[in-house]
Amino acid sequence: MKVPDIKVTPPGPKAREIVERDRTFVATTTKSAPIVVKKAHGSVVEDVDGNLLVDFSSGISVVNVGHTHPKVVEAISKQAADFTHFAGTDFYYDVQARLAERLGKIVPGKGPKKVFFGNSGAEANEAAIKVAKAHTKRQMFLAFLGAFHGRTMGVLSLTASKAKQRQGFFPMMPGAVHVPYAYCYRCPYQLTYPSCDLYCANIIEDVYMKTVAPPEDVAGIFVEPVQGEGGYVVPPPGWMDRIAKIAKDNDILLIDDEVQSGLGRTGKMWAIEHSKAVPDILTIAKSLGSGIPIGAAVFPAELDFREKGRHSNTFGGNPVACAASIATLDAIEEEGLVARSAKLGEHLAKRLDEMQARYEFIGDRRGLGLMQATEFVTDKATKKADPKIRDRIEEDAYKHGLILLPCGESSIRYIPALNIPRDVLDAGLDVLEQCFRRAAA
Repeated sequence: MKVPDIKVTPPGPKAREIVERDRTFVATTTKSAPIVVKKAHGSVVEDVDGNLLVDFSSGISVVNVGHTHPKVVEAISKQAADFTHFAGTDFYYDVQARLAERLGKIVPGKGPKKVFFGNSGAEANEAAIKVAKAHTKRQMFLAFLGAFHGRTMGVLSLTASKAKQRQGFFPMMPGAVHVPYAYCYRCPYQLTYPSCDLYCANIIEDVYMKTVAPPEDVAGIFVEPVQGEGGYVVPPPGWMDRIAKIAKDNDILLIDDEVQSGLGRTGKMWAIEHSKAVPDILTIAKSLGSGIPIGAAVFPAELDFREKGRHSNTFGGNPVACAASIATLDAIEEEGLVARSAKLGEHLAKRLDEMQARYEFIGDRRGLGLMQATEFVTDKATKKADPKIRDRIEEDAYKHGLILLPCGESSIRYIPALNIPRDVLDAGLDVLEQCFRRAAA
């Protein structure tokens, strides 16, 4: 099978009809490209007009094991034939308990753990807020500029990646204080690593905790080990460890948001494992269910709620989602996809670095494993962000058979499935370079 294979430039006539119906009846969200899927297998998407496109988006890092992985499809079908719902928050079933036990064993940290199941990353982070408040009896949180932890009203107070996500929704949960993230390409303090001595971490204790965030009032520090929607920003070595030490020294819970970066995406099972830091709470969603909605907050058993009813929901731990999640974990482990992500990520980074050297509008290439991005600028000297050329390249890409997603102010993220065949990855990168060449011309 030749991929990509474009028979009619997307969006074709069937796609345009569906896009128009969607725009008429579906609430406005974040749609970025008029790609209308009919089928998807592995890393190839067939649209309704018969085009075959290479998928570098994985449904926003959801199908880490590829679309319609046979193990996952089989697990979903089998569980759906038995029962699809039985309110796992109020009753019991084996598949939920088995998934919770397994997550407790693979998440960093020693000792017994408990898991709260929700339906999304936002719900997982909402649960983390409640766990932290209930355990510490404190009300404040530290988070980072550029962070994305969800859009529900609690975690929206922690999200700070784009103004439009917060605009018009005040007041939100009080007590969230934001600190600049370790964004070395655009250091907010105009310093250079490593001579900066991690000033962007030290300033938390040196300034913030002495002024607007008294440590005695801070329940938790929410952090993405690699920022997602904020631009796939990777902090420098030592930064995550320093944040963890600040949290520990001040009896603050370290809350690790692995919703986008977890489950092998960065070449480690968890992105935080690129450091020595061990989180108190780790949140998961997206790729956990391979497309079936599920989220989870994993934490030490001693942090559990002391009485029933403090927090719950209806669909959390849905049996079909749990079955899909166990099959996903099986696929990741049995097929060695974490190591494959690391190895294939080196190849992806090498090719992206070669492109960066050739094109003046690529200011930065960054990432870990198969969580990579390029940032577009007007020129490399000024580093002025150029979202317009980013958007043109993204549009040109899908018209030529490559599905991409933006992030940050002017970046494109590359998040193919961890089991994408090498030749399909290269075919997608060939399309990408052709788009760069046309943009440069």
